[in-house]
Amino acid sequence: MILLRQKKQTRYQLVSKENRTVLHASAEKASSGLILRTQIDPHRNPWLQWEWKISDVLEEADNTARATEDSPVRVILAFDGDKENLPFSEQVLFESAKMLTGHDFPYATLMYIWENKAPVGSVIRSPHTGRVRMLVASQGTAGIGKWHTLTRNIIEDFEKAYGEKPGKLIGIGVLTDTDNTGDTVEAWYGDIRLLEHYQ
Repeated sequence: MILLRQKKQTRYQLVSKENRTVLHASAEKASSGLILRTQIDPHRNPWLQWEWKISDVLEEADNTARATEDSPVRVILAFDGDKENLPFSEQVLFESAKMLTGHDFPYATLMYIWENKAPVGSVIRSPHTGRVRMLVASQGTAGIGKWHTLTRNIIEDFEKAYGEKPGKLIGIGVLTDTDNTGDTVEAWYGDIRLLEHYQ
């Protein structure tokens, strides 16, 4: 796993909670994530199942606005694709980002998020780039402090978000971020699994 973003870092550590090991995230005006590089055909394992829990919502967060784009939990999927088919402005953005960071950026990123206002199932286009789309998986204050188990079909969600079929899945990650709102939050991530069939 590697850290993402050059800001004050969210603190991640494995902890024992409720007789199992989970990933604990703590963010105070912070934003960084963990990602596992993969090479997976999503059509063979189209179902993503994960667990998360939060200490609270971020009251000022609004993922439709650049200034307040934060979420207590995010599960991130990075996909490969043909970048030459993208608009020239997006290609320039990718090249600039690579020069600054030394890393290739994925063709498309799909984030599952906990949102304040937008209903579950909504797709939010990132205010920073058209190559990141967020799908609301949990919403509002219901279930704060409780584990949520979610299962999503990543093929269907990618097509809903981008209007095309996904390429190879090249990364799976998590991100707890509060840098824009300046808030503080704790979150926990359970197992994240790719499944061949819905369970």
